[in-house]
Amino acid sequence: MTKTRGKLVAAILSGAWRAEPPALTCTSEELAAVAPLLLGSGAAPLGWWKVRATHLSEGEDDAAASGLRAAYRSQVLQNAVREREIEDVFGRLREAGVEALLVKGWAAARAYPAEGLRPFGDIDVCVRPGQVARAAAAIEQSEARLWVDLHDGFATLDDRDFAELFARAETLRVGATDVRVPGAEDHLRILCVHLLKHGAWRPLWLCDVAAMLEGRGAGFDWEHLLGRNERRARWVTCAVGLAHKLLGARIANTPLAGAAGQLPRWLVPEVLKQWDAPYATRQAPMRYRAPMRAYLRRPAGALADLRNRWPNPIEATIRVGGAFNDLPRWPFQLANCLTRAAGLFAPRRRTASR
Repeated sequence: MTKTRGKLVAAILSGAWRAEPPALTCTSEELAAVAPLLLGSGAAPLGWWKVRATHLSEGEDDAAASGLRAAYRSQVLQNAVREREIEDVFGRLREAGVEALLVKGWAAARAYPAEGLRPFGDIDVCVRPGQVARAAAAIEQSEARLWVDLHDGFATLDDRDFAELFARAETLRVGATDVRVPGAEDHLRILCVHLLKHGAWRPLWLCDVAAMLEGRGAGFDWEHLLGRNERRARWVTCAVGLAHKLLGARIANTPLAGAAGQLPRWLVPEVLKQWDAPYATRQAPMRYRAPMRAYLRRPAGALADLRNRWPNPIEATIRVGGAFNDLPRWPFQLANCLTRAAGLFAPRRRTASR
């Protein structure tokens, strides 16, 4: 086995979102090495979609292939349950008069050719600013067992205005409930920024970008996708470029082909490094040993934990609003650390006892 595990992940997921994925050349040894990474990062169903047409799917004694197949079948059932939960959540929000948009998850899964290829995860709900309390009260009455990630507007996802996004949204039917999702251009932009904001550690997120990019409809507005902010536009083109470079997304006939093909030299190696172990437990804050405030009184172990807190260069660049170019990343990483350190020493708000 000569490829790194990150490169194996990229090879198996290349084109895996298509109805007819490209041929896969993969040995049993390589599949065994990469299967735990696919299972641990939520990409196992896509892995099976790519492997199912190869000789590796024929043997029942192939533990790796069998594991991917089982994950796919299980995800089909789980997604059916998740859809009922989404129906319940949005039905209650509608009854409460809350204007809401569903992003990522189920909305991203629509770009895939079969049920179960894309797990939904949390239900990400963005509501009009000022309606968060009402939305939270409505969601508390829901029967959904899944965690609902409630966003106050879009400030944590993008710089666009909620009213504009809501006006451009699509209305889809989930069971007996209407659910609004961002328009194609807005949603692709959200997926690109989200990918980079979290350091591109999860391969599934780049598959989302590729699937939506290739599944865009006629009349796709590229200018609206990029927006007026040149720096953020570059973030989007870099995410699209990663989808092309690592997963073979088709961009040849798009206005982004030139810019997306000129990625910073450090970006692809950094993503592949993340994909060597694409697990949530390896990401902040789960990899931290203790809150930094705890070390103010008991410094033992603080230096070792500081190494765990040195940020991913992709994430750090986004967090400080930096540019994606060939300059070194350590200034952005240091700036991100200093910003978080400033929050550590800021006065803590006291909440009144009830």
